[in-house]
Amino acid sequence: MRPRSIAEYIGQETLLGAGKPLRTAIEQGTVGSLILWGPPGIGKTTLAEIIARQMQATIERVSAVSAGVKDLKEVIGRAREWRKINRRTVLIVDEIHRFNKAQQDVLLPYVEDGTLTLIGATTENPYFEVIAALVSRAEVVRLEALPPTALQAIIRGALTDKERGISGSRKINVKAQDMLVSLSGGDARRALNILERAALASDKKTISPADIEAAAQQRVVQYDKAGDAHYDTISAFIKSMRGSDPDAALFYLFRMLVAGEDPKFIMRRMIIFASEDIGNADPHALMLATSAARALEWVGLPEAEFALAHATTYLAAAPKSNSVYVAMAAAKADVDRHGNAVPPGHITNAPIEGMKKHSKGVGYKYPHDYPGHVVAQQYRPDVIQNNVYYKPGDEGFEKEVKRRLNAAQKIIDPK
Repeated sequence: MRPRSIAEYIGQETLLGAGKPLRTAIEQGTVGSLILWGPPGIGKTTLAEIIARQMQATIERVSAVSAGVKDLKEVIGRAREWRKINRRTVLIVDEIHRFNKAQQDVLLPYVEDGTLTLIGATTENPYFEVIAALVSRAEVVRLEALPPTALQAIIRGALTDKERGISGSRKINVKAQDMLVSLSGGDARRALNILERAALASDKKTISPADIEAAAQQRVVQYDKAGDAHYDTISAFIKSMRGSDPDAALFYLFRMLVAGEDPKFIMRRMIIFASEDIGNADPHALMLATSAARALEWVGLPEAEFALAHATTYLAAAPKSNSVYVAMAAAKADVDRHGNAVPPGHITNAPIEGMKKHSKGVGYKYPHDYPGHVVAQQYRPDVIQNNVYYKPGDEGFEKEVKRRLNAAQKIIDPK
């Protein structure tokens, strides 16, 4: 079922949709050297072959796992001969991140002078794994895991294509298709392999969820991403972290990941949790959660599971405080009641000297000019002067925050 043309290629609409620059360059045969970066089974090598055929070039293909410097020099020699008759050579390198520096250095001058058009495929971040000189001479194209709609289209194609698809009249029921999509995790190769095993193992006209489960050799977690299981599991995950039980939190984390939940959804809830349930009791919690989100963005699944588990256990073990949440609610309530209250004149803006005649900016005391960088001065509108929103707790670092604020408040408002 490997696509033979850009018209048959499914997925990556943001890059390859009609009218997109890369799609146009492929159709015109004007693509330069590329590094295709993305998770497995999404069509990186297939796209490289389509591009090479569209360029009407000689195709050389090597695997960085097995090819040595000698193999590369032989490819370069053939490419130089083709160049004499104005024929381009496209070198497709699978797992290009596995090339060592010496191998990459061999290619560099020939990519630079146009003897070779390089199209590398990698699941690893090329900015870290490929030498900078080679990256700078190739456009890095980031490909994403295939969405459910793309996988569904690929599955339908495999069932209906009489030439290359599954022989015979076979169907798949909706629940089985949803299960197959979920188990595939955005990987078309995995989806097709499971589908083929399911079809070969049964002579039934309609492939069932049980057929898919047996073919996948993986017990399917009952999890409806749009239904109760979705909301119940994320609720259990959050409440387990709130209750400081990292083992329970890890169980629910991997239940969601195995079932195909969007890891970005999980990560967003963890970032919210870091402020809502931990806050200043451990200021590092938010930094760790956002770092895990960044790790997910850079390395993707399954490798990012380490970062998600790391963050989950840290958040679960961290001291807890909902003081920020309570303070937010109280501040919002006062904004509803007193949102138009005027700030004290001495802390308002006076960009023009004449505005001081209207008490703008008059009498402001610059805290850095006073001991401890704190000075007696009113900052709130009169109507909320005595209202307190943020009340730090006694857990973790927030105990120190409480000490600092109490000391400052005695100076700011000594009454």
